[in-house]
Amino acid sequence: MILRCSYEELAALRAGAHTVLGDEIGEYSSVIAPPESRATVEALLPRLIGDMSVVTLAEARTLEAAVVMILECLRVEMESAVLAAHPADEQAVSAYFEFAHALLVAERVGEVTSEMSALIELVTGSPPTPETARSFDFPD
Repeated sequence: MILRCSYEELAALRAGAHTVLGDEIGEYSSVIAPPESRATVEALLPRLIGDMSVVTLAEARTLEAAVVMILECLRVEMESAVLAAHPADEQAVSAYFEFAHALLVAERVGEVTSEMSALIELVTGSPPTPETARSFDFPD
């Protein structure tokens, strides 16, 4: 399956991923991510250059976990920007749009994950297992 993403959505996810990872010089992440979540976000970063191919349910779940982690970080950044200045402040508005773009991607990833789960259950007659999540392929 192909997960389509706009330029703005990818830019928001990249910015959020860098914030989660604390990549900016002198910056720190206001959301403390567990090591496995950080690794998931690090693995997603190189893929944030265009539409993404998602081949298995396991891959979709990993993608979903990374996007949710980024989304939570962007939510904290947005709330902090609003509280630090004013809701109409330029940084607050920018933080809102980054959050909103990531929210749209999170919703689409959730839909892809649900569709994949439903198709596996339809074909196999039972809910997805860890094995079927890794082995059942969804072609583009």
